[in-house]
Amino acid sequence: MALGEKALPRFIDKNAALALPDNAALPPQWPVPQLTVPAEEISRWRQANGLGTGRVVALAPGSVGASKRWTYYPEAARLLADQGLDVWVVGGPGEKVLAAEIVASGGPRVRDLTGTDLRNGILAMAAADLAISNDSGLMHIAAALGTPTMGIFGPTSPYHWAPLNGLAATVQTKTVLPCQPCHRPVCTMNDHRCMRDIGASDVVTTAQRVLAEAAARATP
Repeated sequence: MALGEKALPRFIDKNAALALPDNAALPPQWPVPQLTVPAEEISRWRQANGLGTGRVVALAPGSVGASKRWTYYPEAARLLADQGLDVWVVGGPGEKVLAAEIVASGGPRVRDLTGTDLRNGILAMAAADLAISNDSGLMHIAAALGTPTMGIFGPTSPYHWAPLNGLAATVQTKTVLPCQPCHRPVCTMNDHRCMRDIGASDVVTTAQRVLAEAAARATP
């Protein structure tokens, strides 16, 4: 299949098309990724880690490239915890420093669940009532699990990079910058305004709406 960047602008289209035979037509839509974690496994995992049974917001502050990392996770964690929500910080060992900052700001309701075991990250996302994530692999995992997921996009475009599953909310800066979209791993223009201009209160307000909508759907 000889289709270029302009013919296949979305990342998923470029990659999935590579699996098709030569000259095969693209399907109208790709199968939606799905991950399933049994409820009893989630319950055992929460109990084993002393994570209680309360409502949870999982935060995924990492990403490949610092430019895609939202600036205000510590403040958002504090605001969410103040509302009586448990907050889990999810990610790999590279997010340990970020997790420590978030825990220090958010207080005792905030737990650092970052580490080397991806299975723990998947279980955390499956157990959460809401996931808030940068444009990262954990965003795609949360969406595939069916967890209501908020994606925060600054330098990258949600059209090109959002999961096929759909997001409960897409959060983008209202500031229009000439450097967008970009894929630089580190911001070198406009002082990272594409992320700095997304306020913590805006994200938390959206999170409240998504949680309320999810609770309404779950009510018989």
